[in-house]
Amino acid sequence: MTHPTALQATGTYYQQSPGLRLFRWLLGTTERLWPTLAVRWAYRLFGTPLPLRRPGRRADWGADWRLERWPFEDAEITLYTPSAPATGPTALLLHGWGGHARQMLALADTLAAQGLRPVLVEMPAHGRSRGRMSNLPQFSRALEYVAERLRANGQVLHAVVAHSLTANAAAHAASRGLAAQRLVLLAPPASPYEYTRLFAQVFGLSERTRAAMQQRIEAREGILMRQFEPAAVGPRVAVPTLVVHDRSDRINRFADGEAYRDAIAGARLVATEGLGHRKILQAPEVLQAVAAFARPDSGQHGGKTA
Repeated sequence: MTHPTALQATGTYYQQSPGLRLFRWLLGTTERLWPTLAVRWAYRLFGTPLPLRRPGRRADWGADWRLERWPFEDAEITLYTPSAPATGPTALLLHGWGGHARQMLALADTLAAQGLRPVLVEMPAHGRSRGRMSNLPQFSRALEYVAERLRANGQVLHAVVAHSLTANAAAHAASRGLAAQRLVLLAPPASPYEYTRLFAQVFGLSERTRAAMQQRIEAREGILMRQFEPAAVGPRVAVPTLVVHDRSDRINRFADGEAYRDAIAGARLVATEGLGHRKILQAPEVLQAVAAFARPDSGQHGGKTA
C-alpha cells in the first residue's frame, strides 16, 4: 500500500476547503501583483492553526477536570488539571499544531495511574485558548511560562510529554534549562524550515516569498528557525529523554525522531509501525512505554536502542 506524502496529504486537506482554495488563488495572484502584501498574508496564514477550531473541542470536561485560563502575551493558555487534591509530581501534556488537549487524555489517564498529576495544556489560538495566531517560538515561551508558574506554586515538574510541533518546542525549552526530570518527544519534527517549505509548495508560493515569510517570522520572534533543530538543541538537553516515532508518519519523517535520538545524549527511540502521526497518542504500546519511562520511581536513563 502506498501512503501519500506529507505534501500530498496536506494539499488534499487544503483543496477540500472552498475557502482555502479561494485564498490559495488570491495569494498566488497577489504574489504576482503585490509581492510585499503576499508575504504579509502568507505570514498570517502560516501562523493560523489549521484545521480551524470546532465547537466539539469545547465540550464539557465533566467534574473530574478543572479549567484555568492564563493570559499570555496577546492571547492566553488553557490548563486542564484534575479536580482532586494535588498529589504526586506534575506531568505536563502538550498537543501538537492544530490539536487540542483532549488528544492527550489517554496519556493523562495512563500517567495518573503511575502516581503523576497530569496537567493538559492548550496553546495560544488552540482549543479554548484565546488568540488567532501562534508559532513555534511562542509555543516554547508558553511552555517555559507554564512550567515556571507551576513551580512558583510549589508543584514539582517531573515530566513533559509533547506531541509534534510542541515536542520541538519542548526540546528547545529543555535545552534552555526547563526544570523537568523527564522529557518525552512524540513524533517530533526536526526542521521548522520544512514546515515553511511544505506551506509554500501547497500554496504555490515562490522560494522568494517563502524566504521572506521565514525572515519576517524570525525578525518578529527574535530567533532563527535553525536554533530549534536537533543539532542546535540536542547537545544542551541534559534530562533523560524518550522519543517515540512511527515509521509510517506522513507528517514528520521517522528520520526526524532518529535525529533527536542521535543529538540528545542517552536518548532512547521507540519505533512503532502502522500508527502514523496521531494514533501514537492512544496506542497501548506507546502508553505503556511512556508510563514506564515517566513514572516517578523509574530508573530509566535513556539508551540508543530503537
